[in-house]
Amino acid sequence: MKSYQLNNQNLAKFKDQVAIPTYDRSQVKTGIVHVGIGGFHRAHQALYTDQLLHQPNNSDWGICGVALLEFDLKIYQTLKDQDGLYTLVVKELDGTFTKRIVGAITECLFAPENPSKVIEKMASEEVKIITLTITEGGYNYNEATGAFDATNPQIQHDIENPFAPKTIFGYLTQALKVRKEKGLKGITIQSCDNIQGNGHMTQKMLLSYVQLAEPTLVTWIENNVSFPNSMVDRITPATAPTDIESLKETSGIEDAWPVVCEPFKQWVIEDDFVNGRPAWETVGAQFAKDVVPYEKMKLSLLNAGHSVLGILGALIGYNTIDEVVHNKNISTFLKGYMDDEVTATLGTLEGVDLEVYKKSLIERFGNSNIKDQIDRICSESSAKIPIFILPTVNAQLKDKVKIKHAAFVLAAWAIYSIGKDEKGNDLSIKDALKITLQEKAIQAQNNPKVFLEIETVFGDLSKNEAFVKAFENAYKSIVEQGVENCVVAINNTL
Repeated sequence: MKSYQLNNQNLAKFKDQVAIPTYDRSQVKTGIVHVGIGGFHRAHQALYTDQLLHQPNNSDWGICGVALLEFDLKIYQTLKDQDGLYTLVVKELDGTFTKRIVGAITECLFAPENPSKVIEKMASEEVKIITLTITEGGYNYNEATGAFDATNPQIQHDIENPFAPKTIFGYLTQALKVRKEKGLKGITIQSCDNIQGNGHMTQKMLLSYVQLAEPTLVTWIENNVSFPNSMVDRITPATAPTDIESLKETSGIEDAWPVVCEPFKQWVIEDDFVNGRPAWETVGAQFAKDVVPYEKMKLSLLNAGHSVLGILGALIGYNTIDEVVHNKNISTFLKGYMDDEVTATLGTLEGVDLEVYKKSLIERFGNSNIKDQIDRICSESSAKIPIFILPTVNAQLKDKVKIKHAAFVLAAWAIYSIGKDEKGNDLSIKDALKITLQEKAIQAQNNPKVFLEIETVFGDLSKNEAFVKAFENAYKSIVEQGVENCVVAINNTL
């Protein structure tokens, strides 16, 4: 099959092979600036928006994608070369692939190249919403105190260099200052990251920064900017070279960075927008008065489940999540964790059948077409574990003290952080706290409790005798018997 580079000029050539945008992209205005144009955004929010743009009278909601970090140069260059177009490949459970070209991203900016242009775009009158996927670690807070980390060198840089910022807070602050000075309407800043109360977190961290950098702006933000919470869900593994080649061979599309994902998607959004919003509910999103219970469910079950499978699977020597979940001993352990420790902490969820939801997670994790890489799931665990697993631990310690599964997973993480699996193979530790984690993990070989003393991750958990005892016992068992033998023993006690 003859292939062509994906761009506006060649778009019509693909219409017989895949679904393509049928709206006039040249007439779409930028109503949304999105920071963090990685795979998840393009499989989720950008797709919802693309679907909406196919409906009449929605042309005000195009997306300007912003690549914030130097690391993001490749995705920026790719999307720029492709006029913002990319292919979304949905890998169905039955093995078939559903493909479509998404056109919602109509502009792309690379922040390190031209910070003022990003600030100007965020501050423009036509932009009514700024959305974020900056990962859990991007919010710059201390887990132990819950406070904004003003000591971060990048934060100090932004305070001293307001017109050449490096962090999201520096960009947002200058953009909001310009909006205020121009007398423009307010704006909505919406997090799409895996943080419970992500809107509240965004508001708290931004105002903490503004208080340091532009204190006279605080009141205007409080009166003119909204921060709706949202719950987002779609498993989106890293794109593999084989995905790129397969797309070219089967559909004739030369796409340098397509996105692959599972069929399931969910987006629950708090309806709190100060300057208008897209009618995303017409394409499957759900608006709600209170998103927090849905967030808690998803973070504590799906995201925590991913971490459980990733950490245990990495130590055993697996490479992908589906391989791990097809190990019956591990999937039984995960089910025990969800049933015995998580479920009791979630309360009542209106309209949600938790048993059906938990069963669906096992099926989704086991989608053998997704091949979600374990090293992606385990990356930045120091930012994920405080959000995904520790709330369950703290709730159990307060009320019921069912902590065996969680203590085992955290002990496994301590051993994982040494950097070797059970067969002696090197593990790729990708974490902002990599040096600290490895230092404490090595010390923990003689005294496991030391690992729990990483306060920025665990808070004061090392002072809880019941948890420390469970953690130390789990650590000793894993060292002596190996992960899978320990898992079998735990499963047999249920």
